Amino acid sequence: MRQVTIILAAVAVCALGAGVYALAPSKSPSTAAKTSQTEGKGHADEKGHDGGVEMTDAKIAAAGIEVLSASGETLRETIVLNGILQPNQEALVQVTPRFPGVVREIRKRIGDTVTKGELLAKIESNQSLTVYDMLSPISGTVIDRQISLGEYASEQKPAFTVADLSTVWVDMSVYRRDLPRVKMGDTVLIDVGDGGKPIEAKISYVSPVGSADTQSALVRAVIANEGLRLRTGLFVSARLILSAKKVPVAVKSSAIQTVENRNVVFVRNGSKFEVRDVELGARDPENVEILFGLLEGDKYAAKNSFIVKAELAKGSATHEH
Repeated sequence: MRQVTIILAAVAVCALGAGVYALAPSKSPSTAAKTSQTEGKGHADEKGHDGGVEMTDAKIAAAGIEVLSASGETLRETIVLNGILQPNQEALVQVTPRFPGVVREIRKRIGDTVTKGELLAKIESNQSLTVYDMLSPISGTVIDRQISLGEYASEQKPAFTVADLSTVWVDMSVYRRDLPRVKMGDTVLIDVGDGGKPIEAKISYVSPVGSADTQSALVRAVIANEGLRLRTGLFVSARLILSAKKVPVAVKSSAIQTVENRNVVFVRNGSKFEVRDVELGARDPENVEILFGLLEGDKYAAKNSFIVKAELAKGSATHEH
């Protein structure tokens, strides 16, 4: 009798299980496939986002994105100065008539180059009524002329100014608070504003007196004027170097972007820009030290890297939809 009871209980349990299974919702083959595709798409989206931004070389060029290689750099602590290009006064001559008289002929005008002993003008002396030659005492460029044909020329006023422009002065103003940090022989990087490479020079003069109007003092550097690139009278900006530190890996400051509150650099790998988390170190106005995240030689988006970030954000928004 006990065995019959056990058998009946087992049969009842099996029947109950079968009923529960029959009532449970089942997935059709199409529903299961759809679920699988949705899960797969989610993983693909995440992979595509992590994979970076696909950009062709043509698109990079059109966007003005500059691709550089991470490399060692020298980071500099600097003071920014404003300056002006001046003729080198030690290589400048004002030419005056030897005798007062009337200008009978003019051979040179402003901008002309002359050699030492070359004729500038002919003057008829008031005393002897003879015509004598006014010659250039140095080789250089005529940067000023104060006489006209037929007018009276006096020895009291320079007729021509001739300057050797192979070197020029860069006169810069240093505010009072920074003067104790400036010394003769300090290195200065001069940006002349023409898009070319800054010119490195040394401070050759520090004025012992200051200006009451600007509360600043003048410092000067003498620089070579290769190809007459430098035009006197134009303003320049300069960075006086106070200290320098060599670092093994650095990138341009414009390369650093933030993604989800992380510092990143976009590294070029094949046809893509990959998002690379980086740890930053020391920096100057141009470069940033990379302590971790990049190796020397890695190619990265420097100028206009924000365009890559915008493309990354567009791709992320597309995936969300």
